Amino acid sequence: MKRRNFLKKTGTATAGAFVIPTIVPSNVFGANAPSNKIHVAQIGCGRIAKDHDTAATLNYAQAQFVAVCDVDTKRMQDSKKRIEGFYNDKNGSDNAVDIKMYQDYRDLLADKNVDAVLISTPDHWHSQPAIEAALAGKDIYLQKPTSLTVEEGRLLSDVINRTGVILQMGTQQRSSSQFRRAAELVRNGRIGKLHTVKIGLPGDPSGPVFETGPVPSNLDFDMWMGSTPEVEYKEKMVHPQNSYSRPGWLRHEYYGAGMITGWGQHHYDSAAWGMDTEHTGPISVEAIAQFPKSGDWNVHGDFMVKHEYENGITVLTSGGFPNGIRYEGEDGWIFVTRGAYRATASDPVPEGSTKALNASSEEILKSKIGDDEIKLYVSEEHHGDWLNSIKTRKQPICTAEVGHRSCTVCLISHIAMKVPGVLEWDPMTERFKNNDLANSMLRRPQRYPYGTNYIKI
Repeated sequence: MKRRNFLKKTGTATAGAFVIPTIVPSNVFGANAPSNKIHVAQIGCGRIAKDHDTAATLNYAQAQFVAVCDVDTKRMQDSKKRIEGFYNDKNGSDNAVDIKMYQDYRDLLADKNVDAVLISTPDHWHSQPAIEAALAGKDIYLQKPTSLTVEEGRLLSDVINRTGVILQMGTQQRSSSQFRRAAELVRNGRIGKLHTVKIGLPGDPSGPVFETGPVPSNLDFDMWMGSTPEVEYKEKMVHPQNSYSRPGWLRHEYYGAGMITGWGQHHYDSAAWGMDTEHTGPISVEAIAQFPKSGDWNVHGDFMVKHEYENGITVLTSGGFPNGIRYEGEDGWIFVTRGAYRATASDPVPEGSTKALNASSEEILKSKIGDDEIKLYVSEEHHGDWLNSIKTRKQPICTAEVGHRSCTVCLISHIAMKVPGVLEWDPMTERFKNNDLANSMLRRPQRYPYGTNYIKI
């Protein structure tokens, strides 16, 4: 029985005989009482969880971690130790909490004590656990990309809409003030009519053929592969066993699509905010790209993608542009980037203090947004915004549908890298109008029993 119910029932039964002690810790009652906390679990305990998702969420008193999950028990145990150490230091105790461990996320989702989950798994393991978490009634913070196929992204968004759970996409640039400021200035006409957006996004290098080896006893490699084809184990293609440095899976198409989905969803999401196209998409896409001719890493290298939108805006994306977003209008331009910010220590951000917000004139940046003008959603920090939405049941700054739309731009760009010519895209039906081969790439084969095809919706 929960403490609040115990107090209520006991107080009624004894008709005033139950006396509350006069000295009670302040956190027993009020907003941060144990019964009012959001019980959070971490699914995926790798680099992005360690440096970003778990680390950020621990800062909020309304959240209480209760469990962790990873197919690599070494990383899972490390996460448990790290979280327990945080709470022990905070409470001046050697055993402030006991974090549960689950190697199978489905067992964690069955835990009634878990209210919400952070999903920080490799990219090929995003949509399925998010869909199953929603069906289990858990609120979700989901790392980008939303999905690796347009079809499973649509399925996820529809399930979130049907179940009513809160989902925050991990596109945290929305919670950086310079990206909101840039989008507000553009949408309020400070550079005149917007006609072109240039997005800087690097490619990935190629690599050698890596050595195979025995699967570590601490890793459930079959489940790690999930719906992707079965392969021999190579540490350089999974994640480091003795560090949290940048993992090799990021550079293989079984598990991701390279930087077009890795950072692409961040920049396309931010660009859509300024373009006012968050709930639609381009009407055409064409691309050229270089792919490795040998080696195990096979995601795209240098590339150029062009999108055309119904409102007349052209979006160009290439590693030849500075990393960030440049809005170009009839009366000037605005450039916005992360500056020196890194979500993790191994993020591919240039050294030095890049100016996070710049424009063709200082007057643009100094411009005030009036009370009668467009003012965008304000979030001070992405994980905190998620937790606040869980409490209020109001939608967070980046919903499943908005995340699906920006991820779709990434995915059709990746398809265009492989299918020559201009591909006509219908953002309503989410199908290509003029290419059957491209349409066949809106889904992937899935290795049973893993994959969104095998979820009972």
